[in-house]
Amino acid sequence: MSIKYKYIVIEGNIGVGKTSLATKIAEEFNAKLILEQFADNPFLPKFYKDPERYSFQLELSFLAERYQQLKKEMSNPDLFYSFIIADYYFMKSLIFAQSTLIKDEYNLYRQLFMIIYESLPKPDLYVYLHVKPENLLSNIKKRGRNYEQGIKIDYLESIQNGYFEFFRQNPKIRYLVLDVNQLDFVEDNKDYGMVKEAIFNNEYNTGVNRLILNKK
Repeated sequence: MSIKYKYIVIEGNIGVGKTSLATKIAEEFNAKLILEQFADNPFLPKFYKDPERYSFQLELSFLAERYQQLKKEMSNPDLFYSFIIADYYFMKSLIFAQSTLIKDEYNLYRQLFMIIYESLPKPDLYVYLHVKPENLLSNIKKRGRNYEQGIKIDYLESIQNGYFEFFRQNPKIRYLVLDVNQLDFVEDNKDYGMVKEAIFNNEYNTGVNRLILNKK
């Protein structure tokens, strides 16, 4: 299987399985894996308990962490890896901030974001894993992170809408929107193979490309 891309992003809503997919691909193809570092963020559990109080602190901390990580990882290419794959894209910061911040806070946040966004490289392929919010809630419960158990379906819907709006406003990126509602690519190797084939064995144009993947 030939690799056409040097930098691939696997994105999606909370609980969609982006980290699992990015890890499986990296292990199979000897790719450099960039995973979002959020487990130690002190504001995350506080945010889920009291969003109004901690949303701005949380989004600023994520902005700083994501920028520092991507700047470091992308500025030090490793010749031992075939390509780079990440389980998030920096624009994620703006999408989530739009759903959590009040208008004045978001406007300030967006100004800070745009200052640093242009300095980061853009992915050759942006893969968005699409799963219905009600299915995401089931995934979130299964993985059992205590601070996520209070997530509501309307919050997931707002995040999903934020991604779709981002795609419309930034048409120069090559997006692959994969509907994986019927698949379990984490546990089922056949399902994983379908996702992998969709990513690597097709040609995609700049803009939004959509595929619905169903079990064979």
